[in-house]
Amino acid sequence: MAKRQIVLDTETTGLDPKLGHRVIEVAGVELVNRRLTGRHFHRYLNPGRDSDEGALQVHGLTTEFLSDKPKFAEVVDEFLEYITGAELIIHNAPFDTGFLDNELALARRKKLKAYCPEVTDTLRMARELHPGKRNGLDALCDRYQIDNSARTLHGALLDAELLADVYLAMTRGQDSLIIESETAGTGQQAAGFSRGELKLTVLRASAEEVAAHEAQLAEIDKASGGAVWTAMSADKGTLEAKQR
Repeated sequence: MAKRQIVLDTETTGLDPKLGHRVIEVAGVELVNRRLTGRHFHRYLNPGRDSDEGALQVHGLTTEFLSDKPKFAEVVDEFLEYITGAELIIHNAPFDTGFLDNELALARRKKLKAYCPEVTDTLRMARELHPGKRNGLDALCDRYQIDNSARTLHGALLDAELLADVYLAMTRGQDSLIIESETAGTGQQAAGFSRGELKLTVLRASAEEVAAHEAQLAEIDKASGGAVWTAMSADKGTLEAKQR
């Protein structure tokens, strides 16, 4: 069965939805069986308020630019249709899911987990893979040699595209699992072989090699006070004598 994942990112007016901050940009890129499909979702949103100065310096999306953009409630159904049933891949997932849950509540919809029960946090994953190192998106792009030169400001679509590349690099070992699963599904089997096709050469020990081996065993037997194989050989000899 095809595995569908959405790599998701948002931009916001500030850091905390409990303080009235809103989502101003949301974007996702689709992966199916770990391959980019080219099916994207990207919307700028009118939050109905200004961005904090710190947030504005990060994303550069001014109140004037966003003033003619749709409200989240106007695109919520389209957004949910895009993500429903997929695993979400998000960097610092608690931040984005907290904001999206707030937007969904304001639009009188269920929480995100009702539509996408599985969420993977790539920040947590990166911290487990690279403890004690910087694990922001830029640092991960540098570590995995992904070109992020176009990222002068944060933008949800560009960041989602970069994160998709980072995620695939961090989980590259899973490619073999996908290939094995697909091969198993075709009903193909590994080619067998017959023992009759094998031609083995048997090299037997010379009399001198046998004598040297027995002498070595005798020394080990003497040093150990009686080795296991000596007792086994004696028992075998007794049994053979009785059978004659």
